[in-house]
Amino acid sequence: MMGALNSGFGVQAAPGAPLAAASFGSDYVMEPKRVITASQAAALVPDNCTITTGGFGSCGHPDLLTEALAARFAATAQPSDLTLVFAAGQGDKASRGLNQLAVKGLLKKVIGGYWALAPSIGQMALRGEIQAHNWPQGVISHLFRSIAGGKSGVLSGIGLHTFIDPRQEGGKVGPATTEELISVVNVGGREELFYPSMPINVAFLRGSRADVDGNISMEDEANFQDSLAQAQAVHNCGGIVIVQVMELVDRNSLDPQAIRIPGIFVDYLVLSTPDTHWQTYGEVRNNTYTGRSRSDTAVTPLPLCAKKIVARRALYEIARYNAPIVNLGIGTPEYIARVASEERCSAHVLTVESGVIGGTPARGLSFGASSNPQAILDQASQFDFYDGGGIDLAFLRFGHADSRGNVNISRFGGRLNGVGGFINISQSAKRVVFCGTFTAGGLELGFEAGQLIIEREGDITKFIQAVEHMSFNAAHAQSRNCPILFITERAVLVLKDGRLILKEVAPGIDIERDILARSTADIIVADHVELMPASIFLHQPLSVTDKYWRSRD
Repeated sequence: MMGALNSGFGVQAAPGAPLAAASFGSDYVMEPKRVITASQAAALVPDNCTITTGGFGSCGHPDLLTEALAARFAATAQPSDLTLVFAAGQGDKASRGLNQLAVKGLLKKVIGGYWALAPSIGQMALRGEIQAHNWPQGVISHLFRSIAGGKSGVLSGIGLHTFIDPRQEGGKVGPATTEELISVVNVGGREELFYPSMPINVAFLRGSRADVDGNISMEDEANFQDSLAQAQAVHNCGGIVIVQVMELVDRNSLDPQAIRIPGIFVDYLVLSTPDTHWQTYGEVRNNTYTGRSRSDTAVTPLPLCAKKIVARRALYEIARYNAPIVNLGIGTPEYIARVASEERCSAHVLTVESGVIGGTPARGLSFGASSNPQAILDQASQFDFYDGGGIDLAFLRFGHADSRGNVNISRFGGRLNGVGGFINISQSAKRVVFCGTFTAGGLELGFEAGQLIIEREGDITKFIQAVEHMSFNAAHAQSRNCPILFITERAVLVLKDGRLILKEVAPGIDIERDILARSTADIIVADHVELMPASIFLHQPLSVTDKYWRSRD
C-alpha cells in the first residue's frame, strides 16, 4: 500500500506551499513539486496563450482546472483570447469538460478533433465567435509528439480529398475562420498534408497519484490519452504543466514502470476529491476498466431496437474473416461490443482509438473505456497502428451518405460534431462498414415473427444526393481497393464502382415504399436481393457458438 504524504512525512503541505526539500547527501537537494489549489492554477494562465487539456471524450478530463479557469474569467475577464488545442474533445454534451470554457472572450481560437461532447464550443465556432479548425484526431495526437520533439509539424496522407484538404475547406469551421493552416506538399512523388506545429504554453492534465517529485501514475484512469506527449510538448515549449491527481504519496512509493508522466515534465499539482475526479462522465469508478477487477458475469440482453439489429447484422461481417482486429466507432457501432458479448462472439479483438485493445468497449458517456482490456496504449501509439493499416475491419457511424458512397459525420447545418478519429480510421482500415439507421428523427420500429415493421418513419432522410461535408471520400477509398458496406436496420448496401447497390432487405420491408421512396440517393437494386437473417429480428438470442462465428463464410 502506498504511503499517503501526511503519514509518510508527518505533515500535510498547505495548498500553495512547496513541500520541504529532501536531501540526498550533502551535494544534492531535490525540490518537491508545489501543491496548489485549482484557483491558483487558473491564475497561472496568461492572456493570449495556447492551452491544451487532457482527457479522451468522456474519460479523464481535469474538471477542477477547467472549472477554476472559467470561474476566474467570470470574475476578472482574464485570461482572455486563449487558443485551445485538443484531440478528442472532452465533455458530457452538457456542462462538464470543455463546455465550461465556452465563454465569449475567454477563447479566441480552437483546434480540435472531436467536438460532439463539447457542443457549446461548437456553437461558438458556427456563430463566428471564435476561430475554429477541425483536424483529424489522430493527427493532433501525433502533433503533440512533433511539438515535443521540436519538429515542424506532421506530414500525413490522412485528410486528403476530404473537407480537411485545403483544396476543399482546409478544416476551417465557421465564418470567423479565414487563416489557412494546412498545406498540400509533395513528398517522394506522393501527396501529403502538412499540419504545422505551434508553441503550447499551458497543459491541464490528470492522473491518479503523484509522488512528491511530481511523478504521475494513471492506474485508476480508463485510458492514458496523450498525457505524456502533451506534458513533453508544453515543457519543451517553456510552458507550465499542471496535473490534477487524487492522492499525493511518498517519494519512491510508486512503481517507476507505472509512471505515465515523469515529474521532470510537471510544474504543479492540484489535489482533487472523488466527486471531482470521476473515472468517466458516466461512472464514478469501474475497476474493470483498469484491470483492478474483471467481470465474468453474464450480460443482460439489450431490448430489441434499431441499433441492436444493426449490431447483430454487423456480427455476420465479423464472421466472414479470420479473427480480425476490429475498430468500433462512437454511436451505433458502440452496440456491436455489447451484442457480441450477449452472443458470446469472441473471435475478434475490439479496439478503440483511445488506446484500448481488447475487452468490451463501453458505450455512452463511458466511451473510450473497455471492460477487461488486454492492453492500454497511449492514443498516439494507437493511431500509429491505425494509420499504418492495422485495422482489419472498421465499424463507423454515418450521418448522411450520398449516391457515390461519400459520408458526412462531421457537420450538419447547425451542429458541429467534428471528425474525431473517423478519417484516420476510414482512410486506413482494410474494410469499412458504416452503421446506422436508414432514416432518423422519430423512427419507431416493431417486430413480429422475425419481420421488421416500420411503425413510424423517421423525419430525416440519411441517404441523399450529395453530402454537404466530405468526411469520407468513397472514390479515394476505393482507389486503394477498400470494400465499403452500409448496414441499416432495414437494408444492407454495398458500394461498387461508385454506386450504391441494394444487397439485402429486412423481412417485411417493401423495397419501393420503405427504401427507394425514403431516399433521395441513387440506389441501384441488385438483380437478386437477399433477405437479412430473420433471427436478427427475433427477441431471443441468435443461439450461435464462437465456432460458428469463426467458421462462417
